[in-house]
Amino acid sequence: MTGIKSFLQFHKATIVYSLCLALLLFLLKWLELRFIIFDYSLEIYIGAIALIFTGLGIWLALKLSKPKIKTVVVEKEVYISRNETFVLNESLVAKLELSNRELEILGLMAQGNSNQEIANRIFVSLSTVKTHNQNLFEKLDVKRRTQAIEKAKRLNLIP
Repeated sequence: MTGIKSFLQFHKATIVYSLCLALLLFLLKWLELRFIIFDYSLEIYIGAIALIFTGLGIWLALKLSKPKIKTVVVEKEVYISRNETFVLNESLVAKLELSNRELEILGLMAQGNSNQEIANRIFVSLSTVKTHNQNLFEKLDVKRRTQAIEKAKRLNLIP
């Protein structure tokens, strides 16, 4: 405690001088603010009104843009009965001129195999599988594997 008292006595003039400078700085900033408010009072009022109306506009836009109808998502299990006795549509196979290899590749595609997996499974090169894929896409008039599989299932070309 004696250390603090001796410190205060020794630096009393410095502390008083610092407080006077702080008070003077506060007074000058307050006067500067008053002059700014007097000189630019109209602009300050306009800015305040603009901020109020901007906030009001945002709030109103959010209120009006909310949908009145609440969307409810219902998840249900859908049971699809599969016809266990698959019958290949031979007439369509002949009409589309699909080879047995193309039907085999189409079936492997439907199982979710990649081109490389199909090539490894039927012991052909990757480029051969890609060629068969392009031929299938042309014959089925599709652009993607998923479209080819969906159309082939719909036409009873694959189970």
